[in-house]
Amino acid sequence: MASNTKNNEIKLEEEILLEEIKTRIIKKLPEEVKLANIEFEGPEVVIYTKNPDIIADNGDLIRTLAKDLRKRIIIRSDKSVLLDKEETIAKIEEIVPEDAQITNIQFDKVTNEVVIEAVKPGLVIGKFGVTSREIVRNTGWAPKILRTPPIPSEIIGRIRNTTLNNSKDRKKFLHKLGARIHGRKHENDWVRLTAMGGFKEVGRSCMLLQTPNSRVLLDCGVNVAGRDDKSSYPVLNAPEFRIEDLDAVVLSHAHLDHCGFIPYLYHYGYEGPVYCTTATRDLSVLLQMDYIDIAHRENKKLDFNSVDVKEMIKHTITLDYGEVTDISTDIKLTLHNAGHILGSAMCHLHIGDGSHNMLYTGDFKYERSRLLEPATTRFPRVESCVMESTYGGHEDITPSRNNAEKELMKTIYKTIKRGGKVIVPVFAVGRAQELMIVLEEYMRHGMLDEVPIHLDGMIWEATAVHTARPEFLSKDLRDQIFHQGRNPFIAESFNKVQNNAEREQIVEGEPCVILSTSGMLTGGNSVEYFKWLCEDPRNTMVFVGYQSEGSLGRRIQRGHKEFPLEDRDGKTKVYKVNMEIKTIEGFSGHSNRRQLMEFAKRLHPRPDKIITCHGDPYKTVDLASSIHRSYKIETKTPLILDAVRLQ
Repeated sequence: MASNTKNNEIKLEEEILLEEIKTRIIKKLPEEVKLANIEFEGPEVVIYTKNPDIIADNGDLIRTLAKDLRKRIIIRSDKSVLLDKEETIAKIEEIVPEDAQITNIQFDKVTNEVVIEAVKPGLVIGKFGVTSREIVRNTGWAPKILRTPPIPSEIIGRIRNTTLNNSKDRKKFLHKLGARIHGRKHENDWVRLTAMGGFKEVGRSCMLLQTPNSRVLLDCGVNVAGRDDKSSYPVLNAPEFRIEDLDAVVLSHAHLDHCGFIPYLYHYGYEGPVYCTTATRDLSVLLQMDYIDIAHRENKKLDFNSVDVKEMIKHTITLDYGEVTDISTDIKLTLHNAGHILGSAMCHLHIGDGSHNMLYTGDFKYERSRLLEPATTRFPRVESCVMESTYGGHEDITPSRNNAEKELMKTIYKTIKRGGKVIVPVFAVGRAQELMIVLEEYMRHGMLDEVPIHLDGMIWEATAVHTARPEFLSKDLRDQIFHQGRNPFIAESFNKVQNNAEREQIVEGEPCVILSTSGMLTGGNSVEYFKWLCEDPRNTMVFVGYQSEGSLGRRIQRGHKEFPLEDRDGKTKVYKVNMEIKTIEGFSGHSNRRQLMEFAKRLHPRPDKIITCHGDPYKTVDLASSIHRSYKIETKTPLILDAVRLQ
């Protein structure tokens, strides 16, 4: 009874506060605005108007309101002024240049948006947004403009359809979230962080940020090389964690050790948002579905399924880099480029009225790669920083990217010359695309003989996402795609492997390069290629990424020569390693020791405290002690279940 009374009081308090915000907005609107409604949709305040010309002609209005209210403001047309769908399509085709190559037009009657997919979305937007504003002026519908992937993408299509088909449910969720976010906050005099996975270890990254008002989970991953449930998943039975109290999940990037366990939260009752970039949403869904598929094929039990991934899609709120967003009553989130994989983000959390600012780096690369720009180092304020330390040991000095590329080409050349095949186990996201760009360039310039390059596992679909989200790619790569008319991802030398019959032809056929998942040989087709190719000394296996403790890849890397594994008939067979085993450092999406130290040095402003995570125990401690000695910054290296007071 007392609980119901308290809940009713909180609800009434929220309603009063929301009415106060609406009143402030109405006072600031110009007289000519014919107001239909004001709604709170998640972190956004949406103003519905009966004169769409206001949206098209008064761009400063939104910026002024957002600045005054310190809220994200969106203005949309009321249903009563929307043009008929068929007339709208005709009007869009009249307004938008043919060169834009529109491939699909759909309508979201819940949000009053028209979803326009085009090969060249920039032409639908127009210079300074003039074309999209013309669409609003003539139809009333707010255009949501999407890129048609150059490589057809099943996962992007599924996400777009799920979002559109569940628009009504999503709006209800956003209304409920809006009331919670914009509700009244209480005094904020402490900030606390609990390590729930990924501290003094690599895998199952997860931490809980608490204030008197909020509970936010930063990442929620799985350890794909874990031996059992205790080592595979975050410790969610910590006394301070309850799913029903969780305000938000913030996802730094799409690798499974950061996103793989988020569907579990929805399976067990979480109904709140996940915040991440658009590319991270797309790639995390891809990898989660693949993880579920592999588990089913290998008869491994998972505590979640594809239905829970769908729930995650419905509850995900995507953000651009640099976009400031309220995620609870007292926390604002801004995502910044991390340079690790497509869409990877450093998460800046502005807590209270700025009394504390925390930066969570996620995985990051403080060096420009062929694929991405280097990680950001400048922020408005930073009092504490949680920083990855994968290669934090003083011995982790990797060769330059240029030398790594040359070493890879030399290895491929020698293997092909002796009639062998090169198998490279790779992560579907990041390393695969980096290698594709390198191989395509060396072959195009004649520095490597043209040989077939076979892409197996989720690599092709992940590459399709990269082609759909070029805004996250490096400036050089964007220049190639948009200005030089050359997209290295769709070069003729790449072959998508689609079935076992093709795999058998590849294994029995001519010399070639095979890029296959998983990157640590913890499952997937890379293990099958290993079994097929390992006993022939002409072949080579090249490791270009991190191999987690306990994984098959780590054991091969360490020189083990015999492995009892299941053959095609399900019987155990001992496979002998006669093939050449090569590890080439320098392709990693993580910063090496020198780059980690340089990042800590360049981080501006300099934090009062740095907490190291995502690294083997020795490397985590080694990096923390070196930062403390060199820069006189307080450092901590928590264990799982340790809690650190940040303020």
